[in-house]
Amino acid sequence: MDHHTLAAISIAGSCLDVLGSLYLAYDLLGGQHGPLRLLTRAVTYSIIFGVGYGVGLGAFFGLASGVAVGITLAIELNRVSRGREHHSLVSDGLFSSIRSLGVAIGLYPMVGAEFAVLFAIVLTVGQVFAYTRGVRPGMDYTAARHARLTRRQIWSTLIRTVGYFLTALLCSAVVHHVNWAFAIRIGIVTGIVTGIGQTVTPYIEYYANNMPERLMGVFGIGLILCGFALQSMQYWLTLFDVRLS
Repeated sequence: MDHHTLAAISIAGSCLDVLGSLYLAYDLLGGQHGPLRLLTRAVTYSIIFGVGYGVGLGAFFGLASGVAVGITLAIELNRVSRGREHHSLVSDGLFSSIRSLGVAIGLYPMVGAEFAVLFAIVLTVGQVFAYTRGVRPGMDYTAARHARLTRRQIWSTLIRTVGYFLTALLCSAVVHHVNWAFAIRIGIVTGIVTGIGQTVTPYIEYYANNMPERLMGVFGIGLILCGFALQSMQYWLTLFDVRLS
């Protein structure tokens, strides 16, 4: 094990300690509609979309796009769950830009900067247009203990699949050649992950809104213990004279 790996482990442990403390401080952070509900959504959606994109398009793409999608979805759905109006079109454009930036960062190692930037620009324009037509993450919102996919969500998923495919072909023709297989792969992976995400959203939203306080406390204690274990690893290695490269 080298020093960089050990430092990363210690930092991860510190982050877990902070998250654990936040969950234990649930009541101080606003209760049911406080930031922990937002955090729970962000982590959950980031994992779902990150794993899905990672399986289909590589781990780096999954990490970059998963985090971008997870955070923006959490913010939008958290607002809808509180019965408030949708964000303004300016905010919608910002969310679209963040998601597109995550996709561009994930694509960069595979297709280069020019392709990734143009892809992100076209995606942002397309998403903003979709917002103006009522197609948004909070469309047909519900929180329930079962999965659900409405007809409008199915159509939006199909349009998204075709849109990503055509965007990849457009970018290929303009700045950088990619084969048809790659364009099809982007479209299909995006469609599958989007469809799965929309299907399980009611389930995630239900538990984000109704997670018992005691369970949140137990989860917080678990995070703190894991953080302590990771942070203390450097001292255990020293105690047992394990050499670092």
